[in-house]
Amino acid sequence: MPDPIVEVRNLSKSYGRKVALADVSFAVAPGEIFGILGPNGSGKSTAAECVAGLREASGGQIRVLGIDPQAQPELIRDHVGVQFQEAALHDKITVIEALRLFAGFYKEPVDIDDLLGELGLTEKRDASFKSLSGGQKQRVSIALALVGNPKIAILDELTTGLDPQARRTTWDVVRRIRDRGATVLLITHFMEEAERLCDRLIIIDGGVVIAEGSPRDLIGSVAGARSLEDVFVALTSSTGFASTTTTPTATPTATEA
Repeated sequence: MPDPIVEVRNLSKSYGRKVALADVSFAVAPGEIFGILGPNGSGKSTAAECVAGLREASGGQIRVLGIDPQAQPELIRDHVGVQFQEAALHDKITVIEALRLFAGFYKEPVDIDDLLGELGLTEKRDASFKSLSGGQKQRVSIALALVGNPKIAILDELTTGLDPQARRTTWDVVRRIRDRGATVLLITHFMEEAERLCDRLIIIDGGVVIAEGSPRDLIGSVAGARSLEDVFVALTSSTGFASTTTTPTATPTATEA
């Protein structure tokens, strides 16, 4: 692997007696779509928020572009775009108003008209946020994460609540984000999404990493598994397929769509 653009070692996070992350380590190579998978409440979003410098870690080390986002979050803000699970925009704000507002936070934002075209939002530029469909709102949320021209895009559960067609359209958007040169950190609990999009991924359960590798290698590591969903069920429950290994070593390779 080339020098990682994101490196996490022994990350932990507790809220009083509640342990969200116990010991999480992973590294992301430049240009990857890297997935963080896990059941609801497994700590995957917490890990991403710590990487982005939005949440204080309890222990461990994080480096993003060689910078510690816990100690100096201001130094990575121009380089990391984050799409949250739920966009918190005012109902009456228009798409173009929201993008112009967010673009003003960055030194070198992208061309907004180009971004609208890339995400299929040109015809909705003057539409209010309230009037948009669920898929269109998600694309606006992605646009807000990309308007600063980040080197790393963190996308958290971006297709939750979308119909199958809108979900697949959004997958195409994620591929285009990677194709335009950004590294993508994808947080999801949709197994098909991870299998189609991710070059490599980790599975978190109980606050620890229980598997790591490419989707193909993970599927091959579990006896009888035919999909990443089979692997997920086997490793995160007491029933299912028998695992032969949970941490294959693999050279990052793009997963076929």
